[in-house]
Order: sequence, then structure tokens, then C-alpha cells
Amino acid sequence: MSAITTYSGKLFDPTNPTIEGIDIIDITHALSLLCRGNGHVKHFYSVGQHSISCYKEAKKRNYSKKIQLACLLHDASEAYLSDITRPVKPKLPEYLAMEDKLQNMIWQKFLEEPLSEEELKQVFSIDDDILSYEFEYLMPKKISDNYKNLITKPDLSFVDPFTVEKEFMDIVERELKTK
Repeated sequence: MSAITTYSGKLFDPTNPTIEGIDIIDITHALSLLCRGNGHVKHFYSVGQHSISCYKEAKKRNYSKKIQLACLLHDASEAYLSDITRPVKPKLPEYLAMEDKLQNMIWQKFLEEPLSEEELKQVFSIDDDILSYEFEYLMPKKISDNYKNLITKPDLSFVDPFTVEKEFMDIVERELKTK
């Protein structure tokens, strides 16, 4: 078995995941400590903070609770696999297959039903819009004007990882209670 030891102490095999092994505590903790942009940002800015921004944008757009939670969890597989930068990912078909399988398991565990193609478009449109905003303000290069589609103004300031972890978990607990 090729397993990692998670924050909660579980052994988890990201190459052969089980839905039972997925733990929101591990996801929340790990994403709050993973830096966006492979660390090539002006200051530490976590995947967890990015995910919270995506959730808030979906909420402001009055998307369904399902889409809001999907936005919060759209990078959750990175808690177990880490991340690969966008230019490299397409060259790693095995990684993409593992990431897709694990991400779908995570959504299966926390969403009531699978995401439709239209819902996936909504989630990844927000992700791209937030990404363009992050590039505009956290990196030295602009990639697009997608950020102009945003209704919210994401907080790109440094936020302590433990504060991000708490906010992320508070959102999860609130959203799962209202389902």
C-alpha cells in the first residue's frame, strides 16, 4: 500500500482512495496550509483561502447551496495529491485520472448528487474568474480580464492558515447542516 498519513492520523492511499477514508478535517487543514501558485505569489495565500473566495462568489451569484459547497470543495483533492501547475497537468494523464477520481469521490461524499455539466461549468467559471483576480493582484503578470466578472472582491491579504482553516470548517458545518 502506498499511503500517506493525514493530519487526523489516518492512512490514505491517494492512488486508490476510498470514500470512507476522505475526511473533511484533513481536507480543511491541508488546504489551509497549501500555497497557491506553487508559492509564486507576493505572500502566502492558501488554497483554502482561494476556495473560500470561490464559495463566497457562488453565494453572491445566488447559485444553489450545492454549487456553493462544490465551489468550496473544488480543489479538495489537492489535500491528498497536492497540486500540479496548470501548464504541467495536461502532460500527466495518470495524475489527471487520479485527481478526477478523487475529486468526484469528495463531491459524492459531501454533495447530495453528482454535478451536472452546467453545474461544473458554473464551478469552474468561478474558479477561473478568481484565478484571474489572483494573477492580477498576487503575481506580476495579468492572464485575463475574467476577474471583471466577479461580484465579490476576494480578500487576497495574508490570512493566518489557522484562521482560514476555522472559516473553511465553519462554512462546511453550516452548509452541511442546511442540506
